[in-house]
Amino acid sequence: MAEAAGYEIVRLRLMGGGRSRHLQIMAESADGEMNVEDCARLSRAILDVLEAAEAILGDYALEVSSPGIDRPLTRLKDFTTFAGLEAKIDLDRLAEGRKRFKGLLAGIKGEGVLIDLEGEDETVEIPFAWISDAKLVLTDQLLKRGADKRAERLQLEQASSDAAPE
Repeated sequence: MAEAAGYEIVRLRLMGGGRSRHLQIMAESADGEMNVEDCARLSRAILDVLEAAEAILGDYALEVSSPGIDRPLTRLKDFTTFAGLEAKIDLDRLAEGRKRFKGLLAGIKGEGVLIDLEGEDETVEIPFAWISDAKLVLTDQLLKRGADKRAERLQLEQASSDAAPE
């Protein structure tokens, strides 16, 4: 349903129990954008489907949002899209004697995530299936990338409004 509306689900979480359940859905359009209008449109569509299917019994709160700038990395393609940026990766098991890794993303190799760890010369390959949590680290480089994307989007919007007939 989200895909039919032009969005990709980045993360879906049902949190809480009993009377205080919270369904959190992070999504983005194919170009990686998600504005307030997109969130509202997707929220209405999801709510209609959930209610019709009675998928969640009882009371719950629905939250639809963008992944944000220091977004979670939940899909294999995310590790290629954000290559060169700093990330934290937590594993569901020990690898090289630890469960946590931090460094610059270096893409993927098959079903493995490549990361250049801080203070080490070699690139480490981590099986994607072992990752329990991964997210971008808020850095000046990440903030600059976000500002550059916003400026580009605003220029495109301005150009299209200037070209529109009155």
